[in-house]
Amino acid sequence: MQSNWRIGSLLGIPLFLDPLWFVILGLATLNFGIAYQEWGTAIGWSAGMAMALLLFGSVLLHELGHSLAARSQGIRVNSITLFMFGGVAAIEEESKTPGKAFQVAIAGPLVSIALFLLFSLATNITPESGPLSTMVTDLARINLVVALFNLIPGLPLDGGQVLKAALWKISGNRFQAVHWAAKSGQILGYSAIALGLAVDFFTRELITGLWIALIGWFAVRNANSYDRVTTLQETLLKLVASDVMTRDFRVVDADQTLRAFADSYLLDSNAPSIYFAVSDGRYRGMVSIDDLRLVERSEWENRTVQSIVHPLAEIPSVTESISLAEVINKLENEQLPRITVLSPAGTVAGVIDRGDIVRELAQKLSLRITDEEIKRIKEEGSYPPGLQLGAIAKSATN
Repeated sequence: MQSNWRIGSLLGIPLFLDPLWFVILGLATLNFGIAYQEWGTAIGWSAGMAMALLLFGSVLLHELGHSLAARSQGIRVNSITLFMFGGVAAIEEESKTPGKAFQVAIAGPLVSIALFLLFSLATNITPESGPLSTMVTDLARINLVVALFNLIPGLPLDGGQVLKAALWKISGNRFQAVHWAAKSGQILGYSAIALGLAVDFFTRELITGLWIALIGWFAVRNANSYDRVTTLQETLLKLVASDVMTRDFRVVDADQTLRAFADSYLLDSNAPSIYFAVSDGRYRGMVSIDDLRLVERSEWENRTVQSIVHPLAEIPSVTESISLAEVINKLENEQLPRITVLSPAGTVAGVIDRGDIVRELAQKLSLRITDEEIKRIKEEGSYPPGLQLGAIAKSATN
């Protein structure tokens, strides 16, 4: 369930707030408000709130930089979300080349650096003392810190994306580049956690130490997520349809009457829901039970199964050698409950539904998915909420 709150859009990009954003907004207001108390209580707290909002305004522009760079490459940006640790732009797919990936990655820090330069210049035209001058100077400093912090070379930070683009260019392997950049992010994240604990222990600065440790935890969690998703993408490209398909269907005689077909199979509680008709040793097509129900029962004795067959050339199908990622894309793009797999000779080799896909991935990647969950997926035709295979497969093949 979507827990973020939509607050509008910017240049056509939906904007969301994570509820925890209000926590950091309050802490930022408290921090700046206390620092500005020399201007008086009312002005100090008002300036503190304004600075907190301007801080997140700068973060929003930073994320907008990434978004516009992605859109210039024809990549869809689903949203920008402000949350406890800053902001994130939900970019639908990966850039096509290392150079273009670098452009998207560096766009955010470049916006922050531009804001730093802009506010630095603005200090020259504001009074040398007073609230406005101090706030402009603080905004310049904050944007420089945002730019430099984000350039730390480890995922999920922008510096990690820059590192990934460089490693992709050097190795020629995008997936390996992500694994290396994620490993760098994990190392930096665990280092931040250790540093935060050390600050707590040696200096008793509990808030500072806790904040550093939380940032480290966030980095580790997201670096791990990048690593897992990349492993999943690689698996979707390595597996082919023949690895996943099942023979959970029955082959029936195309020349038998509809009455004989109904009596033989539809009364069987263990019968599958998929049938293929054959005659003269050749597959004629798929038999849909829904089509049988459209035929008047009085005609079942006179019509054959062949009369309601959907020819193989007209049903959604893939070859045995097609990648699992492409199978998923076809299922999602055409909103199919299942797909037929054809052999090189044009015969039916198997069928694949979403439950079959999840079962194979669970075995390959040791995912904790029960047989009951797989049964539910087969019945409902939808992936588990935490396993967005449609989006992952699309990004793997683009």
